[in-house]
Amino acid sequence: MLAFILAAALACSPAPETNSTPQLSGNNIPEIVSAMTLEEKVRLIIGTSTTIEDVAGDVGNAGGRKVPGAAGATAAIERLGIPSVVLADGPAGLRISPRRKDSDKTYYCTGFPVGTLMASCWNPEIVGQVGAAMGNEVLEYGVDVLLAPGINIHRNPLCGRNFEYYSEDPLIAGETAAAFINGVQSQGVGTSVKHFALNNQELNRLACNSVASEDVMKEIYLRNFEIAVKKSQPWTLMTSYNYINGVHAAENTHLITDVLRSQWGFEGAVMTDWGGGYHGDRIVAAGNDMIQPGSRRFARDIVDAVREGSLSMAEVDACVERILRLVVKTPSFKAYKYSDAPDLEAHAKVSREAAQEGIVLLKRGALPVGIRSKVALFGVASYDFIAGGTGSGDVNKAYVVDLKQGLENCGFTLDGKVDAYYKNYMERERKRCAMVDRPRDGNWYIDKERPLEVVCEDLIASAAGNADIAIITIGRISGESKDRSVQFNYMLSREELRLIRTVSEAFHKQGKKLTVLLDVCGVVDVTSWEKYADDIVLCWLPGQEGGNAVANVLSGKVNPSGRLPMTFPRNYADDPTSDNFPEIFTDKPFNYSNYRNTRDGIVRNEIPCVDYTEYSEGLFVGYRYYTSKNVDVQYPFGYGLSYTTFSWGKMKLRKVEGGWEASVSVRNTGDVPGKDVVEIYLQAPEGTVDRPVRELKAFAKTGLLDSGKSETLRMFIPEYLCEYAISDGKLKSGWEFVPMKNALEN
Repeated sequence: MLAFILAAALACSPAPETNSTPQLSGNNIPEIVSAMTLEEKVRLIIGTSTTIEDVAGDVGNAGGRKVPGAAGATAAIERLGIPSVVLADGPAGLRISPRRKDSDKTYYCTGFPVGTLMASCWNPEIVGQVGAAMGNEVLEYGVDVLLAPGINIHRNPLCGRNFEYYSEDPLIAGETAAAFINGVQSQGVGTSVKHFALNNQELNRLACNSVASEDVMKEIYLRNFEIAVKKSQPWTLMTSYNYINGVHAAENTHLITDVLRSQWGFEGAVMTDWGGGYHGDRIVAAGNDMIQPGSRRFARDIVDAVREGSLSMAEVDACVERILRLVVKTPSFKAYKYSDAPDLEAHAKVSREAAQEGIVLLKRGALPVGIRSKVALFGVASYDFIAGGTGSGDVNKAYVVDLKQGLENCGFTLDGKVDAYYKNYMERERKRCAMVDRPRDGNWYIDKERPLEVVCEDLIASAAGNADIAIITIGRISGESKDRSVQFNYMLSREELRLIRTVSEAFHKQGKKLTVLLDVCGVVDVTSWEKYADDIVLCWLPGQEGGNAVANVLSGKVNPSGRLPMTFPRNYADDPTSDNFPEIFTDKPFNYSNYRNTRDGIVRNEIPCVDYTEYSEGLFVGYRYYTSKNVDVQYPFGYGLSYTTFSWGKMKLRKVEGGWEASVSVRNTGDVPGKDVVEIYLQAPEGTVDRPVRELKAFAKTGLLDSGKSETLRMFIPEYLCEYAISDGKLKSGWEFVPMKNALEN
């Protein structure tokens, strides 16, 4: 009955093709739009869900048929020469199915480091290299648009998708995103920067109302998107699931049309997140061009609104034109003959080099370790390395190099007793995990079971006498649709703490050292155990080559140069949003069925941090809060150690058109080659209370400097990033640019 009603509402069928029927050529888009029927326009707007065959004709899930595992596609309209465009997930690598029916071939993609590690590089050049490698896989596997990068701000350490995102700072997030986008799009395929905007929690993400002032949105939660758009022009942008000040993101005319297009000059197409939005006509009227994956309901909304006159045909045509401008740029339109055979070996090398670049040395006491050393390798994550997160940010990759394999590849010898113990233990744990996971296969958003940590005191005592150094890996994973909990994910478990303490005491008693590696999805507690570790190395979720990358850093083959793109607080309660973020007291999923029906489009403001979240901290997010309020932290924003030392010359600053140019000379004063990062902050006059004490405005990273060598870094600081501190094109009295090693130390 529903299909019959919709067909009656459309009341038209595609016009028959004649010799005079125009064919899309790239320079005749207005002519094509004029030749389209309302049905065809609606088909193009609403995607290709298999539930809308009465609207989309025989297209079905074209993306799934052409490239199995792709997230979706646009509809093909053969009558007018309009091909289907394939869209696929991919913040850390292209996400498609590795196996296909009637084919023995595998279609693996490279598992690159997660977004947070890419931001930890503080190096747009290497981020661009990752983007180019990823874009090549998109091209050669027949995909047109990569649904990445995700660039939402790390408002709180517990957001389940923080690993996909970049930073608590909009400049780092925007610059990293722009480099990634430019790299991907250099391959002739598109990107979709997401999630626009204020998607900073996963709990009730389909209906939660994010409440923030215009100034806070402009300077923190939109600035990252603004930088990315202005510096890279992504082909598409994806709106988020949540409401923003009472208006759904997908239906938000102010953000999509007034800000994104009119103020920033965005030239691409806008699409909803999958299943985002409630009213098809309002989505189109807002300038949101594509509704993914589409449904009868959205089609009916659009058609009824056009018939009733509440939605103009001009508004529909504007969306269709922008979609067609996207289509004509794609490999599918250009009939590119993709190979299904990208150079995965070369891309694995890029992944490894990027992972090495973003590893952050948090504490140093023993590193680097000579490869002749015998290593006692502890921790289940050492033998079951976590390469990436779950959900749409995952990648179907051919392999993951764990730390055991990485150390052996690097030339280290492992303590045989410890290695044999974990081999037997992990076999049992993998079987247990498989049994636990089996009944949950249908719930993709539920975390897979991880091996439990184990402590064997006799084994540890024996290893302390036989090995030269101990290494423990602590692992954490998270993913789409669920935020992390303080108890089960942020804090270390009782067994993990016991393992660190026991190994530390045993090895220190023998005059030997302990290195702790953090293979984690986000910020974790360090305060409670930091004193037991001689070295702390943060590798985030480093992709499929993670074990090799970490081993190269531990051995000194690579000098760590990563810097934190967020703050590590001493305690979670110190975070300025800790009282205004959903606290999860269980490891069970919270999103879809745990709360109310979110499909009715009604804004509820009843339960704080569930129905609505107030961004009451204002501008004081992350380091902006800690530095301004003098709150002690474990590791500050921008922090990272090296195996060498550097000295800086005095910063030179000159006014140029549209901003300032700053230059700083950096010299390697140590004994080994290394890279350094210069961070420039705009510092407020003493006594300023309505603004953060300092905010990052520029940064740059040196190349690899040999001992005694120097390099002058030049950085551009745009005026629009500093407008609150400018009068008549100059900085107001008391404001100054300060070069710093991190947000606390200059």
